[in-house]
Amino acid sequence: MAEQYMSGRRGPDVRSDCFIAIEPRDRGGLEIELKSKVEALFGESIRGLIAEEAAFFSLEHARVTVEDSGALPFVIAARFEAALKRLRPDEKREFLLPARDLPPPSERDRFRRSRLYLPGNEPKFFVNAALHEPDGVILDLEDSVAPEVKDDARILVRNALRAVDFLRAERMVRINQLPLGMDDLRAVVPHGVDVILVPKCESADHVLAVAGEAQAALEAGGIERPLFLMPIIESAKGAINAYEIATAAESVVALAVGLEDYTVDIGVVRTEEGRESFWMRAQVVNAARAAGVQPIDTVYSDVANEEGLRASVREARSLGFDGKGCIHPRQIRVVHEAFAPSEAEIERAGRIVRAYHEARARGLGVVSLGSKMIDPPVVKRAQRTIDLAVRSGLLSSRWMEEENNG
Repeated sequence: MAEQYMSGRRGPDVRSDCFIAIEPRDRGGLEIELKSKVEALFGESIRGLIAEEAAFFSLEHARVTVEDSGALPFVIAARFEAALKRLRPDEKREFLLPARDLPPPSERDRFRRSRLYLPGNEPKFFVNAALHEPDGVILDLEDSVAPEVKDDARILVRNALRAVDFLRAERMVRINQLPLGMDDLRAVVPHGVDVILVPKCESADHVLAVAGEAQAALEAGGIERPLFLMPIIESAKGAINAYEIATAAESVVALAVGLEDYTVDIGVVRTEEGRESFWMRAQVVNAARAAGVQPIDTVYSDVANEEGLRASVREARSLGFDGKGCIHPRQIRVVHEAFAPSEAEIERAGRIVRAYHEARARGLGVVSLGSKMIDPPVVKRAQRTIDLAVRSGLLSSRWMEEENNG
């Protein structure tokens, strides 16, 4: 049997994906064998896409087998390109379908309460991810992707960035550890990424290497869109160097925590209580605050334990974290609710802010609430609570304006 070069997934449980095998030949032209439940509706367009891509790569003689399980065009194109590049490892060209208009660029200090991880080689999770309203979606090329399909996932994620509407979610990609992560950067940076997550980051040099390669990819593509970095602290060395990492490049906007690798690194078992990681998490929070970037907590791995997640988020907030990773859409609502200030917190903050504005209006340098003096840090904390309540949709954005106008 002639050798085949394959990409994608097949089987009864596969959906929104396809399997493509290319069998090169010396003659006979291009033969496309398609098996699809939607062949009557879309068979002609699938064959047309395969023929167009084969022509782009000058593949004239081959048998192409396609087993379709409801894949969208960007998935089919990615799977064909990955199979072809296994046939031709030195092929550098990219087959790019027309891209949808990009959303506005992200902002340095935007809300990052929740970020939803999406395995980079499983397109079934991509299309509807933003409907769950996470603050960000992470197309993951690292731990959720098996080593033998890293190349498949890289092309698929590139195509998803061009084709999928992630609505208001910030578009993030977690690259692989260096040096493999450099290939990821060159593939995805020109296609509208907002944030690159840098796994197992341990030094400023690590950050600078990623920032330099990312900037080179932007310039090569003629892209002027801002691109931010979120290093993930996952080792004892990374924790020790957290401030150095946070201040290594202007593009760093947050430090994230990864506790699975960290607890392995220090030789302990990760527990629900989390006492073994308290120092590391506090170190990251303080490093991030000192550097003026956002501290983001680790994921909570028990998807079924909603109350455990809620308690974990409240603890993270009490330590100073601004956000948390999510591994399932059902976690997003809980994270948003637990990071939001309570009614009692909002009410108290409102009284403090009102007292502050009244004192200012009367020309007083001292702020008091009843018989208690209010120090400037307390006022600042109250203002942050009001801002969080407004951004969480718990207060009208006109609240502060109305208070100021008294």
